[in-house]
Amino acid sequence: MIKIKLNDMTFRYDVFQMFSIFYKSENIKFVEAAEEPTSSNFDESFIVFIDDKGIQIIDAGYKSYFEFDNNFVKKENVKREIFKFLSNKTRKEMPWGILIGIRPSKIALSLLNEGKSDEEIIHIYSKRYFAREDKARLCIDVAKLEEGIVNKDKNTVSIYIGMPFCPTRCIYCSFASNPISSCSKLVEPYLSALTKEIATMGNYIREKELKIQCIYFGGGTPTSVDNLQFENIMKEIHNNLCSINEVEEFTVECGRPDSITYEKLLTMKKFGVHRISINPQTMNDDTLKRIGRNHSSNDVIDKFNLARSCGFDNINMDLIVGLQGEGLEQVLNTCDKIYKLNPESITVHGMSIKRSSRLHENIVNKIKLEEKSQNELNSMYEATVNLAERLHMSPYYMYRQKNMVGNMENVGYTKQHKESIYNIQMMEEKQTIIALGADAVSKVVFLDENRIERFGNTKDVREYISRIDEMIHNKIKLLDTLY
Repeated sequence: MIKIKLNDMTFRYDVFQMFSIFYKSENIKFVEAAEEPTSSNFDESFIVFIDDKGIQIIDAGYKSYFEFDNNFVKKENVKREIFKFLSNKTRKEMPWGILIGIRPSKIALSLLNEGKSDEEIIHIYSKRYFAREDKARLCIDVAKLEEGIVNKDKNTVSIYIGMPFCPTRCIYCSFASNPISSCSKLVEPYLSALTKEIATMGNYIREKELKIQCIYFGGGTPTSVDNLQFENIMKEIHNNLCSINEVEEFTVECGRPDSITYEKLLTMKKFGVHRISINPQTMNDDTLKRIGRNHSSNDVIDKFNLARSCGFDNINMDLIVGLQGEGLEQVLNTCDKIYKLNPESITVHGMSIKRSSRLHENIVNKIKLEEKSQNELNSMYEATVNLAERLHMSPYYMYRQKNMVGNMENVGYTKQHKESIYNIQMMEEKQTIIALGADAVSKVVFLDENRIERFGNTKDVREYISRIDEMIHNKIKLLDTLY
C-alpha cells in the first residue's frame, strides 16, 4: 500500500497520476494523519507538501525540496518534480515521462502545425514531458501520416456496428462481449433489433445526403454467429449502408479464428469487405488457454491462410504485450510466427487491467498476478517495434489507456497504403461516428466549434432489444443538432 499525506488536495489528481505511473493505482491511498514516512515490503508512506514556490517530498529514506520552474504552470511543476523524485527512488525508466493522456500524438500534430521541426518537437517532449526520444519520434511519425487523412468535412461520416457476442470471454475483456453458447436465445432478437437500427439510420443518412467513408463491424466478434445469421446481417449492412455511396473502407473484425469459416469469408467477399482482422493476441498455446481462448496458434495460421486463399489482401492482426505468464521469450515467439504470416498491418496493445474484466476481479479477490520488471517490459515492446520494421511497416495510429502494464501504448503499424482510415478518424475525433448495436457510442463532431457530443446505446443486450426505438430516437435527436 502506498500512503500519501498531501497538504493541498487541489493537486490530488495530479499527484495520484504521477504515483500511479510507478505504483499500481489500486494500491495508492491518500491519508489525513501526518504519520512518519515508512518503507517496508508491504507499504510505503510519503508526505507531499506544496507551496507557492515549490514542493517538498519526504519518504523514509529521503527528504527533498524542489523549487518550481517559472516556465511551467504550477500543476505541471508538481507533476514534473514528483516524476523526477520517483524516477530516482525506484530506478524505473518510464518512456512516456509525465504524459498520461490518451492521444500523445496530438501534441506533435499541434507542434507540426506551428511549423516546428522534428528536432524541436523531440526537444519539447524530452525537456517538458521527460518522454524518451523514440516515443517522441513515434508521435511525430503518427502525426505526419494522420495529417493528410483526418476528416475536414462535417457531412462525411463513418459507421460502427457492434456484435456483442464471442465464442468465449477473454480474461482481460471489458467490452460488451457475451459467450454465445449461453446467449443463443438472444442472438436472433438482437440481430432483429440491430437490423432495424441499420435500416433506420441508413434512411436518415440518405435524407441528410451524408457520405459514408468507412464501415467498421466490430464487437465482440461479428463472426461468432452462425453462417446464415452472418450472411443475413451482412446483407442488411450492404443494402442499407454500402448502397448509399462507394464506401472507401469496410472492415470486419473477425477476431477469433475459432469463429471464422470458409462460408463467412465468402460472404464478406460477396458484400464488399476490404479489410479483416484475425487477432491471435499471442501465438503461445499455454497463454491462449490461460486467457480463455479455445483455439491454438495453429488455428490462427490455418484461418489466416484460408482468408488469403479467398482473396483477402488486407489483413490486420492484434497482439497483446504483458499477458500473464509471458516474458520476452514468449513475445519473440509470437513475433516470429506473425512475421512468417506477413499480414498487411498489426496492432500492438499493451495489457490494460480494466475494471469490468475478470482480470480485475482476480486482483480485487487478491489473486496475485505475476509482475515483470520494467526493463523486461521495455524489451517486450521493443520486440514488437522490431517486428513492424521487419515487415516494412510504419506506425499510423496510437493511443494510451489507464492501468497499462509498463505504462506503454497501443500502436497500429501498417504497410504502405494499408492503414485503417476508420482507426485514424476514431483517434483524432474529427469525424462523426454513427454507432449501432449494444454498447456502441456515437460521436457527433462539431468541427466549427471543436466540440464533441456523445450518445451511447445501452450495454445490456436485453435492454438494447427492448429499448431499440428509444435509442434510435435519441440518436437521431442528437444528430439533428448538427444536420
